[in-house]
Amino acid sequence: MSTEPLLKTPLHALHIELGARMVPFAGYDMPVQYPLGVMKEHQHTREQAGLFDVSHMGQIRLTGANAAKALETLVPVDIIDLPVGMQRYAMFTNETGGILDDLMVANLGDDELFLVVNAACKDQDLAHLQQQIGDQCTIEPLFEERALLALQGPAAVTVLARLAPEVAKMTFMQFARVKLLGVNCFVSRSGYTGEDGFEISVPAASAETLARALLAEPEVAAIGLGARDSLRLEAGLCLYGHDMNTETTPIEASLLWAISKPRRADGARAGGFPGAENVFAHQQAGVSRKRVGLLPQERTPVREGAEIVNEAGDIIGTVCSGGFGPTLGGPLAMGYLDQAYTALDTPVWAIVRGKKVPLLVSKMPFVPQRYYRG
Repeated sequence: MSTEPLLKTPLHALHIELGARMVPFAGYDMPVQYPLGVMKEHQHTREQAGLFDVSHMGQIRLTGANAAKALETLVPVDIIDLPVGMQRYAMFTNETGGILDDLMVANLGDDELFLVVNAACKDQDLAHLQQQIGDQCTIEPLFEERALLALQGPAAVTVLARLAPEVAKMTFMQFARVKLLGVNCFVSRSGYTGEDGFEISVPAASAETLARALLAEPEVAAIGLGARDSLRLEAGLCLYGHDMNTETTPIEASLLWAISKPRRADGARAGGFPGAENVFAHQQAGVSRKRVGLLPQERTPVREGAEIVNEAGDIIGTVCSGGFGPTLGGPLAMGYLDQAYTALDTPVWAIVRGKKVPLLVSKMPFVPQRYYRG
């Protein structure tokens, strides 16, 4: 256990005022739930709009004529041809093709890129960027000066359009400079819940005013980390450090879709990122294990770390994320399985407190994603 004092986001006092139950998360004191409770917070986000404080995430600005070219040497993603006003999901890879972190990259135009990285990895990501490409572009951490809010759910667009009508025209993964309550913000139409919604980067000093204005709208409720986790799990989305890590390649993590076509083995700018040879070898020859969706066939929740066995009792994998899906109406999980067991509807078993819980390999997402693509 760390003895370091927990960091606080600019909305910390507001969470306390709203009656949040606070927990340590990635070095921050964060709200896991509010008096509404995780189940109702989850359903509220699916039905209306939820406001999440994700200010613990790391925001980084890259500037300079070579910024896109430089960043492309660290990720298996097309950054050079990323259109202005769009963002893309990316991963930092290491020399063996393992995943150092996953992140979002947006092109602001005028040789400026905007990155959002995971809270637990942000210091090492910043060091990685500075060490690898610090001589090719300007790298500016915005950790202290900007907060990040996520407004998620089917009513998110209605709510945010009351403050800035132009956001209604944005489609999934578009990114824009938007004035909210007179303050310059960065807004992307994206999120981590499988729902339509927006992520809003706002100066730290203005975060509480904006959060209060959004929470004052009748459709909006404050949502904690508990529901954020169940929402992303239903959407089949990875959580870094759980569903992927430095020992996992994008192919093993079932993230081939996130390797841009120009950067693949047969692409116009093939490779050129750390561990490319290993990733391409995995793509061509296949992998020994892969991330899959798992549906428990009983009401017993199956948690991270549970061993997965075959009918004979041989260990064939491990659960990496698991819990209860309120929208699904039952337990759900993701795990890594030996390749021979990854076909849909394959029966396997998780060991929970010494008992075998039957599972079926399932397609993901578990609940249909509802991103707005126009």
